[in-house]
Amino acid sequence: MKVVKFGGSSLADGDSFAQAIKIITADPERRVIVTSAPGKRHAGDTKVTDLLIKYARSVIDGQATDDVLQQVTDRYRAIANHFHLPASQLTPIIDRLRDLPNGDYPNNQYLLAAFKAHGERSNAQLMALILNHLGYEARFVTPTAAGIRVSGTPNNASVIPETYSLLDQFTAKQSELLVFPGFYGITLAGHIATFSRGGSDITGAILARGLHADLYENFTDVDAIYAANPSVVDEPQPVRKMTYREMRELSYAGFSVFHDEALIPAIEGNVPINVKNTHHPEKPGTLIVPDKDFQPSDIVTGIVSGKHFAALYLHKYLLNKQTGFTLRILEILAKYHVSYEHMPSGIDDITIIMDRNLVDDQLIDTISNEIQEAVNPDRLEWINNYAITMVVGEGMRNRIGVINDILAPLAHNHIAVPMINQGASRISIMIGTDDQDADNAVRAIYHRFFAN
Repeated sequence: MKVVKFGGSSLADGDSFAQAIKIITADPERRVIVTSAPGKRHAGDTKVTDLLIKYARSVIDGQATDDVLQQVTDRYRAIANHFHLPASQLTPIIDRLRDLPNGDYPNNQYLLAAFKAHGERSNAQLMALILNHLGYEARFVTPTAAGIRVSGTPNNASVIPETYSLLDQFTAKQSELLVFPGFYGITLAGHIATFSRGGSDITGAILARGLHADLYENFTDVDAIYAANPSVVDEPQPVRKMTYREMRELSYAGFSVFHDEALIPAIEGNVPINVKNTHHPEKPGTLIVPDKDFQPSDIVTGIVSGKHFAALYLHKYLLNKQTGFTLRILEILAKYHVSYEHMPSGIDDITIIMDRNLVDDQLIDTISNEIQEAVNPDRLEWINNYAITMVVGEGMRNRIGVINDILAPLAHNHIAVPMINQGASRISIMIGTDDQDADNAVRAIYHRFFAN
């Protein structure tokens, strides 16, 4: 049995729906379908999720909602009309969207989560209606019915173990197609809570593990995962097969094709993932597999750079002799709920790398002042324009001289490297650069390993 997930661009309009249905019905093993909300139909269009966020904020602010609600419902009507679905069958979906402001929400964050989730919920319900209309046996299954239970905050939920016990008890006929909405689950108190943005990938992985799928097919709008970003490197090499670990490392730094958190349920369930193109389903795509018995075909699998980082640099002589120095810094970060990404250090230096999107200027000043007072460093510097480039590959594990092969092209291109760190897994090397050098760094490393 296969779980098949379609992204927003793959379900944006009637033609996209028709292509998705063609894919679903071409393979009898594709029995579980996970839908995203309709994405952009063309440049300048608006995703349904963004319209629903606008709808929610209008309700919260007491503003008129007729216009944005009309835009949302028109998207679903257009898809239904493409298949000549009777208007009466669409009415429950439209009525539910219209009634969202009257729901019982503990606070505005739960309201926002519920509104957002209805992009996926409405699309899944519509997909089941259309499949039935076309003569296929299909059933719409909500997270409540399936038992997808979550904890955490309303807009950044996490699946809880009970989910897999409940999915073990879920039953279905061999002949029916099951259509699930992605992106959200149900809290123990019975409220909707969404995963982080792009969380339909997570739902697909949860179902693949919980329903013991043989394969999780993730359909999107690219032919494969590439060894580098095509907007940075011209015609990069597609990756035919990679491990969970490689994908996790690359997703962290910026590979946006597949949600990195979605790997965890798949890893736990030992379910291979196949990332494929909805518009070219005949192409092999990229297969993501367990690392056991994996034989890499290249030294490096991928190179990616993230420019959304910043760093706090501290220098103090004899730092390594001071007990609790690092602990006091981390306590200050914890006090303000700021997590750090990496913390390379020397005998007199520490660099604390953070996600720049999670801190504002006021918070930076507050944290810096408290660190200055707590540990009195000889030098304290905030580096705002920091980038991290990840070079990842299972083939690096037992290869001598890889670091030299990475650094040599950077030196040749006059790219400074203030930080380098090799992961304990030995399949990744992290390089810190100025953000304006990041793209050149990726190109230089890519051509060293892939040009020939």
